[in-house]
Amino acid sequence: MKSIKLMLIFIALIGLAACDTTGDKKEGTAADENGVEVEDRGTETAGIEDGNASGEDFNDGAEAIVVVEGDVYQGDELNDPDSLLSNRVVYFEYDSSTVRQEDQATLEVHSVYLAEHPNVTLRLVGHTDERGSREYNLALGERRALSVRQILMLQGASVDQFQVTSYGEERPESEMEGDAAWQQNRRVELVYIGQ
Repeated sequence: MKSIKLMLIFIALIGLAACDTTGDKKEGTAADENGVEVEDRGTETAGIEDGNASGEDFNDGAEAIVVVEGDVYQGDELNDPDSLLSNRVVYFEYDSSTVRQEDQATLEVHSVYLAEHPNVTLRLVGHTDERGSREYNLALGERRALSVRQILMLQGASVDQFQVTSYGEERPESEMEGDAAWQQNRRVELVYIGQ
C-alpha cells in the first residue's frame, strides 16, 4: 500500500513539474539542480516564526515521503517493499514447528540484517490456529517462535537480540474457519523493536 502511495506522489510531482510549459518563473521560486521550480517559503511560512509559536501540533498523522530516484529505494532497508526484509511473517503446517523450505530465504536475509546490526532487537511472536487446547496452542506458538530463533541464530544472529512471545490461538489473523483461514493463523511474526 505504501509503495502505491509513493508511486502516486512521484507521478503527481512529475505531472506538476510538466504543467508549467511557459518557462516563466513565478515570484518567490527558484530552480533546483534538475530545473524543477521550488517555492522558497523561508522560515516564516504560515505565520510560524522560531518554531511552533501557535502551540499547534502539526503532526497530523501524515506518512514520511520516501524519495525514489531512478527506481532505487532510499528509505530504511527494513521497509523496502522489494526486499525480503519487508516480509515479516513465517507460516507453518498444521501442528508443526518446522520452518517451511519456502521461508528459508526470508529468514536468511533477516539473519544477515541482525548480524550486521547487533544492537537491533527482534520479537518473535508465535501463533496457532484454533484447533487444540489453549495450553497446547500456547506451547506450540512458543515452539514455532523458538524454531525461527534457532534458524536466525545459526545464520549469525545473537541470542541477545530476541524476545520470544506466544499468543497461541488468541490473536488470529483470520476469524474465518477452514484450511485457508487456519493457514493464515499458523505463523510467527517478526517484529523489530524500536523500528
